[in-house]
Parts: sequence; C-alpha cells; structure tokens
Amino acid sequence: MRTIVGACLAIGIGLSIGQPAEAAKTRSLFCVLVPHFKDEYWLSVGFGLEQEAAHQGVELLFFEAGGYRARAAQIAQLDICVARGVDAILIGAVTSDHPDLMDAVSQAAQDIPVFGLINELHATGLHGSIGVDWQDMGFVLGDHLRVLHPAGSAPRTAVFLNGPEEAGWTGPLEIGLRDGLAGSAVTVLEVFRADTGLRQQLALIETALERHPDVNYLIGNAPAIEAAIGLLANRPDAERPLLLATYVNHTIKRSLMNGNVLAASFDDPILQARMSIRQAVSATTPGQRPIGPEVVLLTNSDDNLGQVGISPAEYFPSLQ
Repeated sequence: MRTIVGACLAIGIGLSIGQPAEAAKTRSLFCVLVPHFKDEYWLSVGFGLEQEAAHQGVELLFFEAGGYRARAAQIAQLDICVARGVDAILIGAVTSDHPDLMDAVSQAAQDIPVFGLINELHATGLHGSIGVDWQDMGFVLGDHLRVLHPAGSAPRTAVFLNGPEEAGWTGPLEIGLRDGLAGSAVTVLEVFRADTGLRQQLALIETALERHPDVNYLIGNAPAIEAAIGLLANRPDAERPLLLATYVNHTIKRSLMNGNVLAASFDDPILQARMSIRQAVSATTPGQRPIGPEVVLLTNSDDNLGQVGISPAEYFPSLQ
C-alpha cells in the first residue's frame, strides 16, 4: 500500500489548487448544509470548505441540521437557501434516500445548482457530488484484519459500532467491512447502530461490552472509538479489545499516534471539501459522477501520521 505522503502528494498533483477560477471573480454565495458538528470529522470538512472558498472568492453560509435524524431541519434549511437565492448549495445529506429529503433536494435543484457533499445522496438533478465509496472505507479495515488473522489462524471476535441506518454511508461501510474480512479468522459478533454523537455512541459501547466482555476488536465510527478509549482507560492492557476506526477525526489521529488505536480508514475530508468548492465554482452541466480521493489505511506504526490533514484545534465555523 502507498504511504500516506505519497497518496496525498499524488492527489495534490492531480488536483492542484492553482489560481482562482474565472467564474469566481465576482463574489458568489454558497450554502453549506451538514448533518452536525458533534463529530470533529465535519470540522475538517468545514475548514477545507472555508480555505478553498477564500481562495475562490466565495462566501459561505453554514447550516447544521443537528444529527442524522434531523431530516425536517435539513429540509427547512434547504428552503432557506433557495429563498436567499444563493449561487449553489452543497449538502452533506442526513439521509441518502428518504423521499421527503430527495423531493426537497430535487425541487431546490430546479432553481439552484445542488452538489452532494461527502455523504451519498440519491436525489435527481444534482449538478455534481464529491465523496469516496464508503464500501472502500470498510474494506480496508476488514482486509487489514484478514492479513493479521487469515483463515486457519486462531479465531478472533469483533463488534461493529456503526452510524444510524438513515445515513447513506453506514450500509456500504458494513458491506465493505464484511467483504474485507472474508477469508479471515475474525467473526463479527454483533452490529450496533446509533447517531454519531459521543453520548449515543458511549451508550452503544457500554451495551456492546456488557454483551461481549471478551471481544478482541472494537470497530467503530470515530465518536464510538473516542468513547471506547475513555471507557477502557482503567482496564489492564491485556483485557482491552483493540480499536479500529472507520474514519479519522482529531481524537482518532492523536490516538493512532499514541498507540491507542490500531488502524483507521482515511478519506482526506479537507481535500474532499476543497474539491467540492472547486466543483461548484466550475461545474456547468449537471449529472457528474461522484469523485473523490483514494481511501487509504492508517496504522499506528506509520511514521508520518503527523502529516495527516485535519482542521486546527481551535477551528469552528460560524453557523446561521
């Protein structure tokens, strides 16, 4: 597998920032809708959006729905953006396929170019979409465990702490994880699902460990692994399950560096955000296929984890 630096350099060469687009000489106004900022992952997205927007001469209006079950709130925010007459809408959808949100997005796209941001979105009329295949995010983790524990070796167990079913990334993530584990000695004992707030994920961790106190691996979203780190802090090392994260935020990066997390999938949220602004500035025809950077695996033995890009610790966007 390529090193992190090599992957990022290759991506950077192919997507050079360059000079601001001609279309951005007059200041544009974009709406950005995200599920929530309870997870630091979305702070890195916000930071990348602001960095590229400043470069392109674009003003941003940020809206936070409040969680993956805040469908009505995100629909209302779409209506606000349409009423404002913004030049483009970038939406990190709270659900990939609920008919109410799909109808609202398709309706908005009749008046304003709408672009999918990070999360899968099946609405018609999108002008473009930036995001990785979350099946790949799961696969690289499962494949890593397959290499560590091939079929015929000593059996190992895992539990999987996923996001809510409504979110478009959770289904593909689980499929990818199971595909990666095929041909391994690792068995997934149970899958748990909840919104990706720290409190909800802490409750999942507590339940998972009550049901499976001797599990070897906890595989989960970043807030779940954050909660697990705190919950397991007083256990002797020999009694702690090993932790793997399905994506990277600030805590996961630190935990890879200090050895608390074994491995994590990385999809470069800052780069995806910058790509989203460039796409919205330059796109002239709808229907582009989703594009995004390559998913890479980070492990706690990598030498260049400090170069993994996330937002500054003090960053938080101004919300509407």
